[in-house]
Amino acid sequence: MKSFVALYLELDSATSTARKLAALVRYFSAAPAEDAAWAAYFLAGGKPRQAVNTRVLRMAAAQAAAIPDWLFEECYDAVGDLAETIALVLPPPAQDVSLSLDRTLRERILPLRGQPPEAQAAGLHAAWQEMDADSRFVFNKLITGAFRVGVSRLMVTQALSRVSGVPKERIAQRMIAYLASHAQPDANAWRALVDPQEDIASGAQPYPFFLAQSLQVAPATQLGEARDWQAEWKWDGMRGQLVRRGGAAQLWSRGDELITERFPELMEMAQALPDGCVLDGEVIGWEGTPAGEGAPLPFARLQTRMSRKRLSAKFLAETPIVFIAYDLLEVDGRDIRATPLRERRARLAELVTRIDEPRLRLSPVIDADDWEALAAARAEARARGAEGLMLKRHDSAYSVGRSKRETRGEWWKWKLDPMSVDAVLVYAQSGHGRRASLYTDYSFAVWDAPAGTAGRQLTPFAKAYSGLSDAEIREVDAFIRANTLEKFGPVRTVRPALVMEIGFEGIAASKRHKSGVAVRFPRILRIRHDKTIEQADSLAELAALMTLTEPGADIACDEAEPPAVAVTQD
Repeated sequence: MKSFVALYLELDSATSTARKLAALVRYFSAAPAEDAAWAAYFLAGGKPRQAVNTRVLRMAAAQAAAIPDWLFEECYDAVGDLAETIALVLPPPAQDVSLSLDRTLRERILPLRGQPPEAQAAGLHAAWQEMDADSRFVFNKLITGAFRVGVSRLMVTQALSRVSGVPKERIAQRMIAYLASHAQPDANAWRALVDPQEDIASGAQPYPFFLAQSLQVAPATQLGEARDWQAEWKWDGMRGQLVRRGGAAQLWSRGDELITERFPELMEMAQALPDGCVLDGEVIGWEGTPAGEGAPLPFARLQTRMSRKRLSAKFLAETPIVFIAYDLLEVDGRDIRATPLRERRARLAELVTRIDEPRLRLSPVIDADDWEALAAARAEARARGAEGLMLKRHDSAYSVGRSKRETRGEWWKWKLDPMSVDAVLVYAQSGHGRRASLYTDYSFAVWDAPAGTAGRQLTPFAKAYSGLSDAEIREVDAFIRANTLEKFGPVRTVRPALVMEIGFEGIAASKRHKSGVAVRFPRILRIRHDKTIEQADSLAELAALMTLTEPGADIACDEAEPPAVAVTQD
């Protein structure tokens, strides 16, 4: 356990990718197979069922520290991270047993599942008595599942590739099955993951998704000639791989989740695909005719499909779904990802034409001779229900993750500028991990009526926690501390005085939020020191941005907002 604790602490403190990768390689080169199995699982994003709920964990920690619950909660509010708070308040251990990572999981954590709260508390007390503060911290992380340490699955894949000599593409595909398995990680699973001789047991597993980089500059300055690139619409749907093997079909999301049962009509369509075939594409709501006319439905309709427990025939008819295919990864059971895109595209076009199934559509290629023409097409994206353009080099292979070719990527997403409004900071909450001592999670409000309206109030509409630099976060943190009006647990009510520009990808009417709207992927674009709160936008400006969405469509937000802020204008 101590070697894994040392790895976690080094990863948590390191800012260099090279340093993190080197630490992973050192650990996996030396760790016993049974420990390496668990470490790879957690660091790559595996999420086991939580052994102890946080209520019992907090109660047990307060009891072990011999402090009242209110004092523990005050400590938690100050620290901002539950695992770290517990490690800090506990008394010194009675002994240092130093079990392995595997034994810690199997003997100390997993047996707690399903036990009565009193038995769980006793088990936690006994385990804490055997560990130093650092080991307690990581132990608590394993229990809570809040195992964010700044390491991506791709980085773990690269480390395992270096340790084993297995190509990272093969490790990445094996990792999908490794994380999706319901079996607990063990030495045998680890050896299969890194065995150079092990064949890929594909089954119904998808391939690792190839991801595009965001294009931040004019393409002519970075990508060379437009004729070297294939341009397609960037649809606002759900990325997925349709896998047809062994006479069965499966649909996987980009998050490696099996979503087959949510889209029965696509599974019916997939029966027409030849066996040993894998398509990469977009699941999207589409309202149109079998001949192909029509337009994509708002993302909210697709999201509703994912949240429904029961899909009635009426609901399926009201929310038609298509699979827009834009790549072919496997043919006749043979992996063709290394084949240039232009060849994969030609074979994909032939397959879609031959099947002639209205629920399977070929992603259209935009015909343009130069970047100016593509820029003009991009300007039409929102009217088409798209987010911008995808740019893919004609000779690109289908790689893993976000691949770079020298200084140029092979796939790029050239998105439209986000929608934005100027909003007022009204609530704040501390962050997690290294930012646990700073206020980094913010709630923003706009006015409920246009300027000049008597008695208008600020109404919360969105939360955001990304977009600011470290220096700006410290600046905002100081502002929050100097302008806190009230405390509600970890939430601070902030004096409305700071305006920020909030960007987002989509907006829809929402019955679940007091503001009546919900936005997709909100983030902070900039601090508006040049604006007063009276100059912030109102719900009227948000309503004007909903022209491309359906009335009453509801999209997800992290959680319901606090009530309207009691700031009025006469």
